[in-house]
Amino acid sequence: MAVIEIDKGSGFCFGVTTAIRKAEEELNESGHLYCLGDIVHNTAEVDRLASRGLETITHEDMELLHDVKVLLRAHGEPPETYETARRNRIEIIDATCPVVLKLQQRIHATYHGQEDGKPAPQIVIYGKRGHAEVLGLVGQTQGHAMVIENISEIDKIDYSRDIYLYSQTTKSVQEFQHIVEEIKRRVMPGVTFRSFDTICRSVANRIPQIRQFAAQHELILFVSGAKSSNGRILFAECQSANPDSHLISGEGDIDPAWLVGKERIGICGATSTPLWLMQRVSDAVRGMIDNNNHQAKC
Repeated sequence: MAVIEIDKGSGFCFGVTTAIRKAEEELNESGHLYCLGDIVHNTAEVDRLASRGLETITHEDMELLHDVKVLLRAHGEPPETYETARRNRIEIIDATCPVVLKLQQRIHATYHGQEDGKPAPQIVIYGKRGHAEVLGLVGQTQGHAMVIENISEIDKIDYSRDIYLYSQTTKSVQEFQHIVEEIKRRVMPGVTFRSFDTICRSVANRIPQIRQFAAQHELILFVSGAKSSNGRILFAECQSANPDSHLISGEGDIDPAWLVGKERIGICGATSTPLWLMQRVSDAVRGMIDNNNHQAKC
């Protein structure tokens, strides 16, 4: 009989867990709550909470709301969002991840901490352009921070000015270090360059663990929402360790042909993937295998 194992290290990170807990507490009390953006990059979990009364809104929607409660998800928000809440008498339920919040505060302090008359430093953020977390980080600099998505974009940096480099919390540690080394090689004499490894270790530490998990199984089903930046990184690591890895959003994406002849099947996911969804995938896999076995006996 095939062994089906769910990776014990997969599932919600601390920040997502906290955001969902805060949402559920309010929904238990009032039955309705607004959330600014998807609470997590997983459609199944968003739909589950929507069925309980969580209503996802945009920044444009928030401008029109007054005297309501709005949850800010783990990704964090720029200062303008808090100003909108103050102006419209909106009560904020702030679920910004502590790691993200600390990063926002560091960038804000760096950008605004210069002596009077001295120009603000050049702040560079390694991250995904337009990502919710990155928008919140750029907002700490009044929109002046430069975002680079990979090492090929570092030509945009002005190497004659001081450079302060930060990272989105869910990016690759290895890629960040490559960027640091290349910037060091290019900075002009007398220029200050400081880099801050602000990558969340609860995410970064999952890479060696998930590679080991993938290598221990014949087949990997990686469950993740299409919007998850962390999911794309971790799935790439799974594929590197085990080429027979498949990215799925749920049990409906499983091709029964993948399961044929497999004795050890691993199921894992992103930090935005709920455990209940991985369990549902596991149950579906077991059902498909049992059905195949029954047909083979007939």
